[in-house]
Amino acid sequence: MEDLKEKTIDMADHVEDFAQTFYKLSIIKVTEKVTNAVSGAVVVLAFATLGVFGILFLGIALSLWLGDLVQSRALGFVLGAAFFLLLFFIISILRKNLVFPFIRDLIIRKLYD
Repeated sequence: MEDLKEKTIDMADHVEDFAQTFYKLSIIKVTEKVTNAVSGAVVVLAFATLGVFGILFLGIALSLWLGDLVQSRALGFVLGAAFFLLLFFIISILRKNLVFPFIRDLIIRKLYD
């Protein structure tokens, strides 16, 4: 009978150790997921910032070049703005079919990595 009591106590200790280990492992997994998500967000933010500056300078260069072609700097900037507005409308029309699924898949892929 004493042997059964010791085995029961040992089993209770093992269950307690297992529960603590499971808890610690769960905390580590959650921390890893959050860290991956935050680091991905920082990288996306950095790329977006660089992309905005790149597009800004590209737009200025395009407008100056178009202004030289049409002999009017103001008209060059109007044509450059018209190009970017056209690009904006195309992206806004295709956002449900292309942009949203791409972003959704990117987020899901990042969460399950």
